[in-house]
Amino acid sequence: MPTPYDVPPPALIDRLARYLREEVDAIVPPTWASFVKTGSHARRPPQNPDWWFTRCASLLRKIYVKGPIGIERLRSEYGGRIDEGVRPEHARKGGGAIIRKALQQLQNAGLVEPLRNRGRVVTGEGRQLLDRLSTEIRKNLEKTQPELGKY
Repeated sequence: MPTPYDVPPPALIDRLARYLREEVDAIVPPTWASFVKTGSHARRPPQNPDWWFTRCASLLRKIYVKGPIGIERLRSEYGGRIDEGVRPEHARKGGGAIIRKALQQLQNAGLVEPLRNRGRVVTGEGRQLLDRLSTEIRKNLEKTQPELGKY
């Protein structure tokens, strides 16, 4: 059975974001999501109107792959380089409120749970969802690229 390790991350994140938008009622963008930047390194807010669902999907996949993982580590993962003109660039962490709120929504949906001061892990339901979507993506990829069938 294919897992999220076996499929390309962009394909899984797009499919999972679509699933979260259509099927999961607990995940709703906050009122401030249309104005906020994703971190101090970003110059503007995201241009994609459904960026909240993409971020939630990306978080769920990242927790599956790297979990247990906490908010500070996730902030580092979603950070970037800040351009300060002629001064040297430096790394900045991503926005913590975005990650915190998204994880709370994933937790209310039953896809993520906290693990005794070690961060968050994917629940059995979340693992099952990711594995099922990975299987669908793998089957679709095998139709377009038959050479993947031997793996």
